[in-house]
Amino acid sequence: MKTLASALAGVIGVCVLATAPAMSAPYDPFGTNDADEYYSGQTYGRSGAQQYDPYGSQYGYGQGAQAAPQAQVAPIPREMVRFDSRYPAGTIVVSTSERRLYFVTAPGEAIRYGVGVGRPGFEWSGVKKVVAKKEWPSWVPPKAMLARRPDLPRYMAGGVENPLGARAMYIGGTEYRIHGSNEPDTIGQAVSSGCIRMTNEDVTDLYERVRVGAKVVVLN
Repeated sequence: MKTLASALAGVIGVCVLATAPAMSAPYDPFGTNDADEYYSGQTYGRSGAQQYDPYGSQYGYGQGAQAAPQAQVAPIPREMVRFDSRYPAGTIVVSTSERRLYFVTAPGEAIRYGVGVGRPGFEWSGVKKVVAKKEWPSWVPPKAMLARRPDLPRYMAGGVENPLGARAMYIGGTEYRIHGSNEPDTIGQAVSSGCIRMTNEDVTDLYERVRVGAKVVVLN
């Protein structure tokens, strides 16, 4: 039976660390898994009661345990790769078809991460910006998700059980985030409701590199 963290992580969607990514050959940049059904019969929070956000915060400030990201073995190690030189340093490029995220570090060079992306019917593309960053973010399900699943909690405090994981970067003009996950086995799959999910280690690494205002390019 899946844990609460696994159940919640399956709904949204948001390596062994190397000290220096290794250069590899170039890569040119969301399978149905109806994870929403994992919520059936679940309760929320350690007390078993639903929790609500008295402030209705759009971005959700982390309220839970400020623990270190859980140790995970990512199915897709991050690495430095050659990349399309049209994108300036600091740009995030997500290839939904590859299920990879590229953070451009210099012209023609990027760090490549494995990501989970939107399942069929939840794919999207466009050019946006990072408008906020949060450590151990809390989670407020969007209205569209609550319409599909009215049994979901209206609020969940940040912490190791939260489906947004250790870090979240909020994508402007959307309800989507680039965020962590407690289910590393979903990385490289199309399982989310549009968010871009990473292992907690990878999202923490990316979080330290990305600035608010950074361009996010999502490609099909």
